[in-house]
Amino acid sequence: MTGIADFLELVGQLDEVQLTEYSRYTKLEVSARTFGYLWQPTRTVGLKQTLAEQAALVGERPDVFEVQFTAGGFGWVVVHLDHVDRDELAELTFEAWRLSAPAALVQAREDRLPR
Repeated sequence: MTGIADFLELVGQLDEVQLTEYSRYTKLEVSARTFGYLWQPTRTVGLKQTLAEQAALVGERPDVFEVQFTAGGFGWVVVHLDHVDRDELAELTFEAWRLSAPAALVQAREDRLPR
């Protein structure tokens, strides 16, 4: 089980992330490109993934993941924080960030996951 504080801590370890608070959610961006959303009342996050990863996650564990939407060749997934462990959330968050970050940031970070 992972909490909102865990998610925000993971996000805080990634380079050049901006959080924008709205009345019902928080938007996560890197270099003005959105890679995630946080809905605190429902304890869920939406994360950018590849279409293949979206299908795999939702297909394997529909109690944990659901399709949020698809856009521009990417599949966004809703993640229920109460049903995912921190290590898996770190991987999903890093992948969402990496799919949106400029190449120079991705190269500089290499494959170092947040912990």
